[in-house]
Amino acid sequence: MLEKNLKNTIKSYPDFPKKGILFRDILPVFQNPSIFNKLIESMIDKKIYRKSEAILAIDARGFLFGSVIAYKLSKPLILARKPGKLPGKLSTYKYDLEYGSNSLSLQDDSIRNLDNFVIVDDLLATGGTVNSVSKILKDKDKNVLGLSVVVELKDLNGRSKLNFPVESEIIY
Repeated sequence: MLEKNLKNTIKSYPDFPKKGILFRDILPVFQNPSIFNKLIESMIDKKIYRKSEAILAIDARGFLFGSVIAYKLSKPLILARKPGKLPGKLSTYKYDLEYGSNSLSLQDDSIRNLDNFVIVDDLLATGGTVNSVSKILKDKDKNVLGLSVVVELKDLNGRSKLNFPVESEIIY
């Protein structure tokens, strides 16, 4: 039922942000509190969260889900931000997108006393974004227990590039 509701709620925009990309817009989910609540409950019910010490949310739509999940599970929220958005000592990793490249950073102090993380984002496409965050964590001898996303784009094979469990609420 949730999957059907999500498919009816998530909008698709061809050729956005550039030609050849079919953009899956999850923002309408937030306009329906009932679907949003069921989505969050489904996400936090996954076993990958059981041994996690913190939720690591990816800039920017991952923040929308990660903050609620961290709150519901009473776990710290760590933010992976794009360039120029975080102060202090940072660990940064550059990654490729299906339509360009970017980098993400974590504040070193935010992860210093934590070892086990679940990464949360809105969508898994090529895996580049998630992989960059997991590489930062692994370079710091931290563990990624899994990835939790709302949407997975199966044809882009992002899951195959990750060496930890992936929980997707809907797969296109």
